[in-house]
Amino acid sequence: MKKISLILTYLFLLTILISCDNKKYTEVVEVPLPSAEEKVVMGMPDDVKAEEGSFQLEKLPYSYDALAPNISVFTMENHYSKHYLTYTNNLNKAIAGTPLENLTIEEVLAKLDPSIPEIKNNAGGYYNHSLFFKCMAPKAGGQPKDTLAGTITKKFGSFENFTKAFKDEATKQFGSSWVWLIVDRSGSLQITSTQNQDNPLMRNATVPGKPILALDLWEHAFYLDYQYKRKNYVDSFFNVINWKKVGENYEEALKK
Repeated sequence: MKKISLILTYLFLLTILISCDNKKYTEVVEVPLPSAEEKVVMGMPDDVKAEEGSFQLEKLPYSYDALAPNISVFTMENHYSKHYLTYTNNLNKAIAGTPLENLTIEEVLAKLDPSIPEIKNNAGGYYNHSLFFKCMAPKAGGQPKDTLAGTITKKFGSFENFTKAFKDEATKQFGSSWVWLIVDRSGSLQITSTQNQDNPLMRNATVPGKPILALDLWEHAFYLDYQYKRKNYVDSFFNVINWKKVGENYEEALKK
């Protein structure tokens, strides 16, 4: 009888412990999660300022969420206010007190020594991102018009052929890189690519020329949205290309 009482007492205590554990677990699960507004504090592009120096951030011509769902608000905010800002600040520090300090960014790229990575990488990072952000816009995509449209058709046979060639160049890249549509030194359109933060304006460019369209293939440009599916990112990029701006870049490149 005594043994039975002990067993019953043990089972009673065990039941209480299990009940308490379940109650504690339930209470933890039922605590409401913070809302998206509480978890993420998103600033405005105009709030981002570079440190004092020769170069400042090019103003982002749209809000961080304007390119969604093709490029998310989180990617845009991180890309513009973190990566682009860092390249700008580092460039200003790298050229301070040098002959490059009072030149335009195009002049810096043409004159810099490619063997000095601190200047090359940050000057490239500044120029490349400045162009990339301006080559996109909300409610954009489609096809170019006017002079550029005719030139693309003449060079590539059709806009569809150009799109395939550009996407093929992008999808074959390995690692951090950029894909460009440029006006080469003969005035012809060319699709080319560069590694890291190099670009066609540098002296070490394999295919030199004036970039008019840029696609960033660094992971920070797409990984939050597309993870390893880089091809999907490249496809989505064509939904936000600002062909009006690219056409203006083309007309400007022909004048030089």
